[in-house]
Amino acid sequence: MSTAELHTLTGAYALHALPEDERREFERHLSDCEACTQEVRELSATAARLGLAVAERPPRELRERVLAEITTVRQEVPSHGRSGRTGGGRTGRWTTYALAACIAAAAAFGGVAVWQNQVAQDARQEANQAQRQSEQLAQVLAAPDAKTSSGELTGGARGTVVVSQQENRAVFLASGMDRPPSGKVYQLWFNDEGTMRSAGLMNPSASDDAVLLDGPVDHASGMGITVEPAGGSAEPTSDPVALMDFPTA
Repeated sequence: MSTAELHTLTGAYALHALPEDERREFERHLSDCEACTQEVRELSATAARLGLAVAERPPRELRERVLAEITTVRQEVPSHGRSGRTGGGRTGRWTTYALAACIAAAAAFGGVAVWQNQVAQDARQEANQAQRQSEQLAQVLAAPDAKTSSGELTGGARGTVVVSQQENRAVFLASGMDRPPSGKVYQLWFNDEGTMRSAGLMNPSASDDAVLLDGPVDHASGMGITVEPAGGSAEPTSDPVALMDFPTA
């Protein structure tokens, strides 16, 4: 595997999504590449914080009900074949990988507590939606052409954006962000040659977050973050608290 190809595996390595042979080769590469080592450190730390961010422990009867419902739901294997990577490669690991990403994403949005006081059907619908979002997020992080860019944000926070042109999607990872004022929310935007296009909202109660930007990257050159009223705005109503350029080839 070429050095250029190894540079693209930081996200997959941080989330333990590499086959054994690629993992060993990438670890040898890490010993000589400080840039990849830093990216892996940041991605791993963010994933770990998200995994510990569960808001509260659900009651035992909720756990038993959800487990019972899970047995009735058929989990489909995601279809996203890549040329030259068939057989025992990365595709066969998607079920475990998507589940790990699903756990981190669920924790970032308040954990399993959001299922409390809901009937089993509601739990199943929430799980299916979270699974789809997590699989999409995972596809971006582990895409062969994924590129990352990191930088300092307001108040000492740190942000990392991961972009895959092949998937035409982007993921934003935030660490240590101050919570927005009461009644406000952080809104993400694509920067389309100076025109800001809404890319979704961040969780207002989480200082660490992983967000799949809403919509395709297309020709966007970067992203921005503004503070908006709860529910978001059609266009920015405040100065950006952060602007980041997308990584280039």
